[in-house]
Amino acid sequence: MGEVIRLEEIDRERRRSRARVAERAHLERAVALLSESLAATADALRDARDAPAQTELLGRIERFAAMIRYGLRMLGEPPDDGLDGPSISDHPVAGR
Repeated sequence: MGEVIRLEEIDRERRRSRARVAERAHLERAVALLSESLAATADALRDARDAPAQTELLGRIERFAAMIRYGLRMLGEPPDDGLDGPSISDHPVAGR
């Protein structure tokens, strides 16, 4: 009887382990997509000419960076990218 219970416990842990692996893969993909979006938004900022567009793009960049940091923390990887500095949106845009 004890062997049956132990086999059920082993099977249950195996299923949990597979779920964690799948969750990690999904989270890694999400962080990769956020990084791609961050890069695309940075490119758009480089081409933006007016202050309102720049302000909106800076806000997006800040949100993408925050989400990437959060995802990396969830993956157990401390983000050592210097992005934990002051908020961009706390500073007025030049020319406004």
